Amino acid sequence: MRRSRLSLLALTLALVPFSFSASAPVAAPAIPDPRHLANGRIIPSEGYADQPYIVQTDDGAWLCVITTGSGVEGAKGQHVVSMRSTDRGATWAPPVALEPSDGPEASYAVLLKVPGGRIYAFYNHNTDRVPEVKREDKGVYARVDSLGHYVFKFTDDHGRTWSDRRYEVPVREFDCDRTNIYGGQLRFFWNVGRPLVRGDAAYCVLHKVGAMGAGFFAQSEGAFLRSSNLLTERDPAKIAFETLPDGTVGLRTPVGGGRVAEEQSIVVLSDGSLYCVYRTVDGWPSSAYSRDGGHTWTPAAYASYSPGGRRIKHPRAANFVWRCSNGKFLYWFHNHGGPVIARMAADLSGRSGNPYDDRNPAWLVAGVERDGPGG
Repeated sequence: MRRSRLSLLALTLALVPFSFSASAPVAAPAIPDPRHLANGRIIPSEGYADQPYIVQTDDGAWLCVITTGSGVEGAKGQHVVSMRSTDRGATWAPPVALEPSDGPEASYAVLLKVPGGRIYAFYNHNTDRVPEVKREDKGVYARVDSLGHYVFKFTDDHGRTWSDRRYEVPVREFDCDRTNIYGGQLRFFWNVGRPLVRGDAAYCVLHKVGAMGAGFFAQSEGAFLRSSNLLTERDPAKIAFETLPDGTVGLRTPVGGGRVAEEQSIVVLSDGSLYCVYRTVDGWPSSAYSRDGGHTWTPAAYASYSPGGRRIKHPRAANFVWRCSNGKFLYWFHNHGGPVIARMAADLSGRSGNPYDDRNPAWLVAGVERDGPGG
């Protein structure tokens, strides 16, 4: 079987143009460029809005799901809503709540449409109404949006209504769960990675958290939830999942890297291999390949533009890889090494650098497959 690997072309596109002058600053002229944030269309929300994920329904509409609330990220009342648009995002129908704002926190939904038109929404749910979580450094966080149970609801009418019942996805325990401050009785996780279909199986992504502390998520690693019958089973109570990779350790950083390995994004290559890229706090994103459907993965390696080539720079921010309809790929990233930028900002301002800062502008690189001895 031909083995594929992803090679990224060094052609980059800045999504937000800017101007610079050595003299007095001059405002950049208005540019009719759809990449510029000022030319974007706003998706309605309750104030805070996160992870707008869109799929096209079988009746031709766009269905968008977002995490929203009247407060800031992680505030009480955060919940998941969906909206439909029949004019490609110019206008949106009133939101439909998958979970109410006065219920347990519900966060970070992603969508998967299956044959037959049914659409599933997977998200975090603080079912047990945990009020706060312990940090590994003896403090506590009142923020409780990245823990609890991984659940799903579904719609059979293109997003107009959702199932009354939510269904829990069973997730196998890893070492990072078992050794957390609660001994695994309470688990921390979330997800930004899009689900995908590989052959007759569906895959969801999960970012497991082993410790809360400095930087909020102090330790993290990637896992995957594979279902062999989600694409065809009509009874949601009968849908089965297995947690991957095999063993009790998820996708982490390369040897010598930091404790943070999260927000995994996966694509299927032409030979059926899975390619995964994910953020770290090391200044470069990490990547890995699976040749057996996610059961095992190649040793983690920092992503580069070509095999053995120049490393890609990226901070602690989401980075995504997408397969396009022509078989090529796009990769979204921020083109700088995070920790260095944070230290420079700290030196200039006298304040501590924030590893989550400097996410603007975003960049794209185009990717193509190349054959190699191992993939």
